[in-house]
This record gives sequence, structure tokens and C-alpha cells, in this order.
Amino acid sequence: MNIYLCIMYKNKIAQYIEENRLFTLKDKIIVALSGGADSVALLRLLVDLGYTCEAAHCNFHLRGKESDRDESFVNDLCKTLNIPLHIQHFQTAKFAAEQHLSIEMAARELRYTWFETLRQKQTAGYIAVGHHKDDSVETFLLNLIRGAGINGLLGIRPINGNIVRPLLCLTRQDITTYLQGIGQSYVTDSTNLQEEYTRNKIRLNLLPQLAEINPSIKETLIHTTEYLNEVALIYKKGIEDGKKRVQTQQGILINALLNEPAPEALLFELLHPLGFNTTQTENIFKSLTGQSGKIVTSQQWIVVKDREYLLIKAIHPEIKTLIAEQPPFSYTIEEQVKGANFTIPRDPNTACFDKDKLKSSLSFRLWKQGDSFIPYGMNGRKKVSDYLTNRKFSILQKQQQWLLCSGENIAWLVGERIDDRFKIDNYTQQIIIVKIQITPSNIDIPNKLKEQLK
Repeated sequence: MNIYLCIMYKNKIAQYIEENRLFTLKDKIIVALSGGADSVALLRLLVDLGYTCEAAHCNFHLRGKESDRDESFVNDLCKTLNIPLHIQHFQTAKFAAEQHLSIEMAARELRYTWFETLRQKQTAGYIAVGHHKDDSVETFLLNLIRGAGINGLLGIRPINGNIVRPLLCLTRQDITTYLQGIGQSYVTDSTNLQEEYTRNKIRLNLLPQLAEINPSIKETLIHTTEYLNEVALIYKKGIEDGKKRVQTQQGILINALLNEPAPEALLFELLHPLGFNTTQTENIFKSLTGQSGKIVTSQQWIVVKDREYLLIKAIHPEIKTLIAEQPPFSYTIEEQVKGANFTIPRDPNTACFDKDKLKSSLSFRLWKQGDSFIPYGMNGRKKVSDYLTNRKFSILQKQQQWLLCSGENIAWLVGERIDDRFKIDNYTQQIIIVKIQITPSNIDIPNKLKEQLK
């Protein structure tokens, strides 16, 4: 190959690194070195450009002798280039089974976790990986097939935290041409020639078929991702502005959400970061004009449709306390003689009773359907559910309303109102004072979810 073509590739990489501010000559770079063409070209180009590099190789023990061959190759290459090499062995299949992950996802999690540990240990600035233009195209198509929001259609980014991708300005063909030109060998992963993995199906089957329709399909898709990156900036600004319009301290205001230009897209961007998938978001959106009570959960969050709001609450480890129906507060019970100067405290977390009217022992429990009491100052009975509705309690607040009972009778809707039958009057001699102290927590867990969350 013409030496000027080699120089062209080096200059192209140098310019790409500078334009995207990936790193500087002062930074130490850990190069992820598999032994394949991409990673070998990456290492050679960075070394030739004068960057301080160390190499990291993962042996996943998935391909028998071929995995050992790759390790031997990268070891010889780094010795030739006088580059420090770090090697890590993984029992990938075992890890995948234990974590219920695909082999691909298990390998990804293992290598990136180790890369970051190694980066910190070696006080390196960045981890460089060999993704190129073709990888970005394949990622775009993979996300399109699986279903993704606009952020999933942006291709591969040149920098993501401490991960950098200097080869995104080159194609797979550019890379192999460069290696041939400098006489550098590399190893080939046999699984890349198989159709075992989805990405390989895209590479070996889908892209060639698309190329029959549009011979420049790769460049077309690259331009599309570049365009979408610009669109995404506008989209992100619109989403952030929309969030401010629909979010309140109580939750997502449903009417405000429905008046947005793209309410379902906005709802997706609000809930997707909390672990809700597309189907769940669609179900929640369809429930917005329906009756209250719709409950959807992700692994760590709960969304409840309640009148004019979508309530969003986090599930914390303390949930076990609520599942066991232990009150989320501590309490004290005091007894005293009613003095002439005694006044009933106005603190909602304090309740006072006539001791003689409390015929049975006291106990706390959550309210249930059918419960009723005589609210202080009234004569007739009122259902607890009606009382809470009149107080405009949300569904989550209702589900966490605690009662203090005297035997089978409700003596106090905790934090709200005592039962008139146990009030202090002019004939009261002994007073029972119950004080509660709320345990610091922002958890709201409906009873309906208890079985699901065990």
C-alpha cells in the first residue's frame, strides 16, 4: 500500500481525536486488545501517533484453543511493541448462568467492569475500544429492530465517560487496508463468521441485502445517525422543558401531560430511566383517561394513576417493614390525671383519650375496606374510605393509613382524627396520651403490591 495512504489514516485518526476531544498526549490510555483487526489497528495507530498506551486482554474461555491462541498473539504483539499487557481470565459461561445473562451480555459486563478497575489501578485516563463505522451502523439497525427511542438510534458515541472510540471515523475495510499496508497480522474470531449472534446476522445477512437496494447503505445510515444526533439535541431540550411543565411535587399532572405536543413520548422519557419498558409505558398512557387505581411497577419504582396525577414512588429495602405490616413510626403511651389546666394538643401526631372509655387494649393496624368510625365532633358513623376520599388522599396515601384500635373499635385514624366515643369530656378523670414519631422514609407502598414485592 502506498505509504501516503498509511499517513492519511493516521492523520484522520489524529484529527478525529482532536475534534472530539477524546484525550491528549499527556493521558495514559488502556487499549482493549482482543487480537482482532479492529483492536490491533487501534493499538498500532495510537502508538504510532505517540500516545502512552497499555493493553488489556480478556480471555473469556469460550472458544477453546482459539481463545488461548488470541492470548498468545496479543502477548507477542505487545512484546514487539514494548507495550505493557494486562490479561484477565473469565469463566464467562458460568457467570452468565449464575446471573441469568446471555453470553454476550455476560462478557460485556465482565470486561467493562475489569477495564474500569484496571484503569483506576494503572492511573490511566481512558479506555480505548476499537468500534468503527460499521459497528455504529450495526448498532443503529440492532436498536431499530429491537425498538428504541431516539437516543437508541444515535449510533455509537465517540466518548462515554471513560470509554473512548477513536476508530469511529474508519470503516472495517479502512482498518484491514491499513493493517495490510503496514504488514501487521491479526487473528480472526471464528464466531464472527457464524450466525449465532444477532449482530452477526445483521452484518452477514441484513446489510448485504440492504446494499442491493442502496449500495451506499452504510454511509446513508451514518449520515442518518449524524443527523439524528443534531435532532436529539432539540428533542432533549423539548423533553426537559416538557418535564418542567408536567411534573409537580405531587406527581405527574395528567391534564398537563395530555396537553403536550407528544405526551406519550414525554411519558416514555419520564419513566424509561426508572426501568419501565415500552409496553408498560403504553399501558400507563392508555390508563390516563380511565379510572383511578391503575398500578404498574418496575424493579425499583411504582406508578399509580390517581385522579389528576400519576404518582411515582421509589421502592426501598425498608419495604419489608411495610409488608410485615409494622407501622412506619415509633410511639409512646402515657397516662396522666386530667388537671384543671390540661389542654388537648393540636399536634396531629398526638391523640388523647378518656382512659375509662377505652375498654380494651390498644393496637395498631392498617385500615381495610368496610372499616368505619365516628369522627370526633360527629354523631353518625362514617366509612374510613369515605373519610379519606373527602380528605383528598391519594391512593398510595390511603393504602398506608394506620389505625389505633381499642379492641375491635377504631379509636384513632393516626394523624387525622380520633373516634368521638373515646374523647375527653368534662367527666374525664384519667387521660391516655398516644404520641407517634414518623420513621424517616419517603416510601408509599400499596397493600395490593405486597404479594408482588415479597
